[in-house]
Amino acid sequence: MNLFSVTEIKAILEKYNTHPSKTMGQNFLIDKTALHKVIEAADIRGNDTVVEIGPGMGTLTLELAKKAKKVIAIEKDRAMVEMLQETLKTHTTVKIIQGDGLRYECNLKKYKVVANIPYYITSPIIRKFLEAKYPPETMVLMVQKEVAQRITASPPHMSILAASVQFYAKAQIISYVSKGCFWPAPNVDSAIIKIVPHQDKPTIPTDDFFIVVKAGFSHPRKQLINNLSVSLKKNKKEVQAWLSKNNINPLQRAETLNVQDWINLTKSL
Repeated sequence: MNLFSVTEIKAILEKYNTHPSKTMGQNFLIDKTALHKVIEAADIRGNDTVVEIGPGMGTLTLELAKKAKKVIAIEKDRAMVEMLQETLKTHTTVKIIQGDGLRYECNLKKYKVVANIPYYITSPIIRKFLEAKYPPETMVLMVQKEVAQRITASPPHMSILAASVQFYAKAQIISYVSKGCFWPAPNVDSAIIKIVPHQDKPTIPTDDFFIVVKAGFSHPRKQLINNLSVSLKKNKKEVQAWLSKNNINPLQRAETLNVQDWINLTKSL
């Protein structure tokens, strides 16, 4: 079975009387180089347990199974589950679960997340695992190029997404992957992103942090003093003093602040 061959993929799909679902964001990776970059970035060891969201036909799953101690593949599409069961029937280390990755309750204490995830669930999947009681050691994900760039951005190009991910973890782009490396080809290019949670958990209340960040970004093109005073219902003099105390110019915009700035603001709120 050659899952890098579009002809063979089409034949398998026909056998199971199904086709790629746009609704589920099914775009199958058909490029070996990109696949190997994902595996290499994840640094899979013989004692690793890997959680894969949206395995599809199993192209990545097969490679993970060769290296990991255990692979938990969570697939929402029933037809894909049937294919996976056939494709992986000789791989006893793979556990296939039919279900929604966003609802999967991960009780593991030590694991990695490696996946070519449906693009429409990128943000909620990342947040779900980073906010888990036991976050993964590493996440290596195939995501939209633009989303990867937003996640890894630095001032003056920050966003709520960047601040949210970087609050919990270090994120870096491993490689860009062209849309021609998938079938059917998506409308945009992709990127392999590696997210490694910080060893030390945040020492400030998470809810407070996000209240401040969301207030700051409530109107991205407006100045911080205006956004914070309106959203947090504080007078401008009070906000100006608060910002100045943290060495932040009240006339700055939210996109110019780094995560530590937001942490400092939260601590002194």
